[in-house]
Amino acid sequence: MMVTSASYIPHCSYSPFPIINKQIHPQSWGNGNPSLSLKQAMKPSSCTFSHEPQISFIDAEEKRRIKWVEIGPGITEEQRQAIDKLPFKMTKRCKALMKQIICFNPEKGSLEDLLGAWVNVMKPRRADWLVVLKELKIMEHPLYFLVAEIALLEETFEANIRDYTKIIHGYGKQNRLREAENILDAMKRRGFICDQVTLTTMVHMYSKAGNLKLAEDTFEEIKLLGQQLDKRSYGSMIMAYIRAGMPEQGEGLLKEMDNLEIYAGSEVYKALLRAYSTNGDTDGAQRVFGAIQLAGISPDAKLCGLLINAYQVAGQSEEARVAFENMRRAGLEPSDKCVALVLAAYEKQNKLNKALEFLMDLERDGIVVGKEASSILAQWFKKLGVVEQVEQVLREFAAK
Repeated sequence: MMVTSASYIPHCSYSPFPIINKQIHPQSWGNGNPSLSLKQAMKPSSCTFSHEPQISFIDAEEKRRIKWVEIGPGITEEQRQAIDKLPFKMTKRCKALMKQIICFNPEKGSLEDLLGAWVNVMKPRRADWLVVLKELKIMEHPLYFLVAEIALLEETFEANIRDYTKIIHGYGKQNRLREAENILDAMKRRGFICDQVTLTTMVHMYSKAGNLKLAEDTFEEIKLLGQQLDKRSYGSMIMAYIRAGMPEQGEGLLKEMDNLEIYAGSEVYKALLRAYSTNGDTDGAQRVFGAIQLAGISPDAKLCGLLINAYQVAGQSEEARVAFENMRRAGLEPSDKCVALVLAAYEKQNKLNKALEFLMDLERDGIVVGKEASSILAQWFKKLGVVEQVEQVLREFAAK
């Protein structure tokens, strides 16, 4: 302990250094342990004037913890390079904190105390916090989420519901379901009402995690808001059904969207078509392929390839060939993948002559068989033991 003064002074129950009383535990702040705001921490619970001399003590350890120490020369080359890469136009206030975070050593103090000292010394505004968080995210810094969580508790950050949603979305992308749910719970406890954007983020997260039940429950919660669902909300739920192996339910929501004149993004259509294609469900694939065109999305070689693949998986080689020819008539250049799929469909039904006719048609039209299609042929011919005979037939066709 060290004596700082001895005088007739008002005696108050709060510390003159509020950051010391601010104990934040980021691992559990979403579990019912919200810290006092800076304003609350500064508010005295009692304050009386005494005519007796009072001695004010400041613990040496506390004084060390709140002191802002500039980064010295003793840093690693990696840290120096990271500091040199900071944006030139970044303000000194933000750059000072970024340097501290880059060189942060948990053995020398806590991140909460570091950010608290920055608030006390630098007096940041919300814009400063956002600059720091943006830079940490760009750097993919391991302390990004921890800084973001601590910022939510700072009055100078002026947290709003979108700040919580961004963290939830970030955790969702990393499949950190528990942390995202903790943020959602903390947001609710602090008086923020979940809106469609936040709940849609949760549906997307549950979808990626393979938790269909929670995705469905959250989707129903969105409906209870009484607002018109947007394409993101629908799209997230459709993707949840697709990932759960239930494309029919996803297609049902797609039809519901059409009735409301809400059109899904192309990625949703592609995912649904891919689901039917993989299962060899030709009817479903054809329906979605038609819906894609009705939605004003022009099919490309990849989408056509998914339709051809559905027929290939189902063992319908002639339909696969028809889909291939329709693609060409539409003016699309067939990819080697599409050629390979038609050949695979013929192989599945052991229609060698049909495959050879198909190849000759391609050659006449100047379409060169690529690596993937050639590999299909080589494996097929090897299984049949007719490599030499086929080469002879191909030479004869080429001579005509």
